[in-house]
Amino acid sequence: MGMSGMYGASDDRESVATIQAALDAGISLLDTGDFYGMGHNEMLLGEAIRGRREQAVISVKFGALRTPDGGWTGVDARPVAVKNFLTYTLRRLNVEYIDIYRPARLDPSVPIEDTVGAIAEMVAAGYVRKIGLSEMGADTIRRAHAVHPITDLQIEYSLISRGVEEKIVPVLDELGIGMTAYGVLSRGLLSGSKPAGAGDFRAHLPRFTEGNGAVVAALNTLAAERGITATQLAIAWVMAKGPRIVPVVGARKRTQLNEMLGALALNLSADEASRLELALPEAQGTRYDRHQMAMLDSER
Repeated sequence: MGMSGMYGASDDRESVATIQAALDAGISLLDTGDFYGMGHNEMLLGEAIRGRREQAVISVKFGALRTPDGGWTGVDARPVAVKNFLTYTLRRLNVEYIDIYRPARLDPSVPIEDTVGAIAEMVAAGYVRKIGLSEMGADTIRRAHAVHPITDLQIEYSLISRGVEEKIVPVLDELGIGMTAYGVLSRGLLSGSKPAGAGDFRAHLPRFTEGNGAVVAALNTLAAERGITATQLAIAWVMAKGPRIVPVVGARKRTQLNEMLGALALNLSADEASRLELALPEAQGTRYDRHQMAMLDSER
């Protein structure tokens, strides 16, 4: 996402080099959305994996509607829209199939059974391998899984975003569904990153406007005690929470990627992860603004 304008300006050549460096390092899961940069991100990813398709597991979110000026106007997950979005995604990525295809959000006007049923038709036709969901609640996950096996739920999960543990994680465990955890650094907050300007959507997020300096300072101290960075410790915590949880990291540059890859050498025990949770102050502010929080099925 960050390679297509959401965090301000980015460099396409460096973005491609970063994706390819991740593949070189053995990273296989590449996550995108057809609405990231209104198709830009998929074309960028398509360039990066040219000749290397077999190394990549491509996860694509669809359904968010955009305007020419970059605005957001809702979600469309009708069966006919599912097939339309997929058609354009295959062309932009220049691939024959998508490994994991998922609606980015629940469309309140379309039963999840209809959306998943349409993707299931694309699975049968060979255009999609597995079906995933994104930011869905426990009841919706069960209903979707009853139509076709759900492989993975993508949802925000980090040291300071742990609401999914109460109702959603137990359902994932029960049904054998994996989790792709995004926001593991809370959009850079836990690494000390700050909004870069008007083009950075984080400038409007409560956690960046209400102040969470104490959280950042505490995590930095705990990381320094281990001789690692806050970024590495935050990623390692997510990996320690379960074998079916895969953290999605938002590196836009090779230098960032190299730091994040350092987390792979860390193995926090369950006890160490619990102590880390207790050591951090409670974060202030919700993960999205009030309007966006109200749209999340996972928050109901």
